[in-house]
Order: sequence, then C-alpha cells, then structure tokens
Amino acid sequence: MRLVFPDFRSRRHRAVTGAVAAGLTAVAAASLVALPEAAEAAGVQCKATYAVQNDWGSGFQASVTITNLGAAWTSWTLGYTYAGNQALSSGWNGDWTQSGKNVTVSSLSWNGSVPAGGTVTPAATFSYSGANAAPTDFTVNGVHCGGTPTTPPPTEPPTSPPPTTPPPAQPAPALHVSGNRLVTAAGAAYRLLGVNRSSGEFACVQGKGMWDGPADQATVDAMKAWNVHAVRIPLNEECWLGTSEVPAGGTTGAAYQQAVKAYTDLLVANGINVVLELHWTHGLYTGAGAGCSDVVATCQKPMPDLQYSPTFWTQVATAYKGDDAVLFDLFNEPYPDAADNWTDAAAAWTCLRDGGTCTGIGYPVAGMQTLVDAVRATGATNVIMTGGLTWTNDLSQWLAYAPADPTGNLMASWHSYNFNGCVTTACWDSTIGSLAAKVPVQAGEIGQNTCAHDYLDRVMAWADANGVGYTAWTWNPWGVCGSNGNVLIADWSGTPTATFGEGYRAHLLTQHP
Repeated sequence: MRLVFPDFRSRRHRAVTGAVAAGLTAVAAASLVALPEAAEAAGVQCKATYAVQNDWGSGFQASVTITNLGAAWTSWTLGYTYAGNQALSSGWNGDWTQSGKNVTVSSLSWNGSVPAGGTVTPAATFSYSGANAAPTDFTVNGVHCGGTPTTPPPTEPPTSPPPTTPPPAQPAPALHVSGNRLVTAAGAAYRLLGVNRSSGEFACVQGKGMWDGPADQATVDAMKAWNVHAVRIPLNEECWLGTSEVPAGGTTGAAYQQAVKAYTDLLVANGINVVLELHWTHGLYTGAGAGCSDVVATCQKPMPDLQYSPTFWTQVATAYKGDDAVLFDLFNEPYPDAADNWTDAAAAWTCLRDGGTCTGIGYPVAGMQTLVDAVRATGATNVIMTGGLTWTNDLSQWLAYAPADPTGNLMASWHSYNFNGCVTTACWDSTIGSLAAKVPVQAGEIGQNTCAHDYLDRVMAWADANGVGYTAWTWNPWGVCGSNGNVLIADWSGTPTATFGEGYRAHLLTQHP
C-alpha cells in the first residue's frame, strides 16, 4: 500500500503456549459417572480437567483437557462458569468467547474431530482480582460432564513465591516448507498470523533513530495479548549497509543491524516468528507508481537494485542462518509491470525473476533468482518469500516464474487491500487458491483504507479456509486509522483502533497458527 504519512513517506504464529512456571498448580477434574437419558441419547460422554498452569496475582493461564468417553465427535463446544471476575484476555486451541461469567470454547477447523478416548486441550489467559476459584461445572455440546473439582496438594513445598509476571513463552518454532504448508520441525502445519511493525524502513533515513517508538518487552506483551504469532519487519538496505547516503541522525550500519538483531531475538524468544523484509531500496525511478524521485532508499521502488540488494541479503542471511524461526521476504511489492505501463506481462514476470535491464526502470535490477542465490550461497536454509506483480497483488504466473531454490524452502508472498485489482472471492479462488494448493502462500500485508474491517474479514475468512497466513498492516499508533492508513493500534500498549483494530484483534483471538 502506497501512503504518505505525516513527516515521512512510508509504505505502508503458535506463540502463547506459556511455559509452565514454578509455583502452585491448581487442578480440577470432572468425570462423568452416570449421564441423564438426554445425554445418553445425544451420545456425548466426557471428562473435563481444568488446570491453572500459572497465576501471577492479576492474571493467570488455564487449560481444560476434554476427554471423549463416548462416540467420536466431529465438533465440540465447551462451556463453564467462573465465580469471580475472571476476564478472558486471549485463547488458543479453540474459539474462546466470554459473556459475563460464562465462558464458551468452540472447536476450530483442525481440532473438531475427537475420536473415542481422544483428548483436546484449549487454553487461555485471563485477568482477575480477588479470588480465583476453579470452575466446578463443565459441559460439552450442551451435556454436563459432572463431578466436583479437587485440588491436590503440591508434591513438595514451593521454594520461591509465585511469580508476579506472566511466564515467558516458548521460543518461536523453526519452520520449513513441506508441500503447500509451512511446518514445524515436528511436521505440524503452521500459519504465520500477526502484524507488520513498520519504521525499520523509514526512521533511519529520516533522522528518527530506529523504531519510531519502543521495541521492548512491554510492546511484545501487548502483541501477545492480541494472539500475535508473527511480526513482519520492513527494512532499509542502505541503513543496514551503512552507505554514505544515509543522512546524519539516522541509525545506520552496525548500530542498525544490532537493533534489528535485538528486536528479532526478543520476538523469537517470546514465541513470535519474524519475517525480515526488504522494503526501501536504492535506485532512481520516476515512472508510473513512483513514491519518490530520490536515488536514495527513501521509498518503494519497482524492483530491487543490483548495486546493493544482493549484498544486503548476503549479510542478512549470514546473520540469521541457523535460526529458522526467522523468514526472509526478499522484496516488498514489485511492480515492473507498472514501470512498463502493463504492455508486456511476460517481460514483467521475466524481469521479476531474472532482473537485468527492465523496461521503464533506469537502474540495473536484481531479480528474485539473484537474491535467492545470494541467500543460499551463505548456507542459510531459512524459508524465503517472493512476490508477484502489481505490488504483489497478482500471483497469477508466480509458479511459472518462481526462482529455483535448492532447499525447497520457497513460498509466495501476496498482498491484499480493498483498493487492489484482485478483491473478490472468485479472483482469490482462481489465482491465489490454485497457487496455495501447490506452495505455501503468506499474505504479508492485508488491510483496507477505511476504519472498517469488512474487507479484512472477507480476506481472513478466505485465508483461514485455504491455509493462508496473514500479517495485517500496521502495528504503529499513527492516529485515527482512516487518516493515516491501516492503523491497528491507538497506543504502544496495544489499544486497538476503532473499528479496524478491534475487528482484527477479535479475529486473531479466535485463531491458532
């Protein structure tokens, strides 16, 4: 999305597993002994085990393990009630909702089928004050599981007081491509669901430091409260390389690289996968779609440049090889077709893959094959994303012009906004869907240029049904969402904007990577 923001020109995962911390663990089990006739007729028999993994005084993490004691389920809905003021913060392994004291958890597309004897364990975090009594009555598909919770004593006295902060998450998983899915080392399918964090592309060349705001644990905790599992970070190649063209006052060279490393490490340690993405590049371009008339990397150009972009990716790949929780998005939004005034689609796709001299672009171009080769020459096996044409909204010929990757860890990058050309389910089915059936597809940017979230909802619903991940633009408090683009938050503590941010947050809280 090409926007102009005040004072600057800018373009535009399973995390919250919560490591079990030291302290007391409350466990409540409810087992069905005899079911009423209505329950028997429904064929639902169940056992529910409620456990608090950690309680830090103002909040806690809890799970409910449901065991199917009867016929196989094709879907399930868990219900229970709190006695206190426990308030749902975020949940996973189920679609969590709360009305007053009543909590409801419904199965997701991937965990609705539970065979006889099988189990499923939805979990969530809650805030509260005062007492935190365990619930005593559970239903599955409207039928009581019955029983009375019990709290066994700890096997040994605690050696330290309970923690006052939430436990750290497990690190983000290492990922690789298998067929048309991203998968973990254990082979489990995984989608990147989260947000973009803009500023690494513009702050450094505008004398604004590095992140145009904090990049600390508090801001990461705010993301985790939204159930964010992936963060896409736009970067600037000249700031990374420390060229002489970067003005004084900006973060550049080794300082820039260290800032990116520190933020990436923090996110990964908190269970959030990171996508490092080349956003602003060197090269003079003033043709169709130009965002600036600068040679310097101060806006989005139609293609990466041969002068700096391969070196950028060689250095980035060297820095992050061995950390496969980090993925590489080689170039934000290619538009060589616009530079050629859409006169020759085949030539534009060839330019995207092979680079060289491309019609309408006045600087030597680095194609995606050159950048893939630069990454792989370092020995890095990190998953690589490459885009399509028309600001990567067009993936119609992506498969035919995909660069060769000896590791097989290649996926397609797609962007979808309400003002793009491909904005209907029919278009998505015929182009993106057919591609997603063969290779993983990530919607690196999604959004709409209004404060509503109706288009966002349609894109996410389609992506959820087709195994496509997405990261929305953008996790930056740039004012009212409609005035400065697709703004998700009103402040760095994660307060969602109305209604764009509210809609996206509500949907993320229902998703599992």
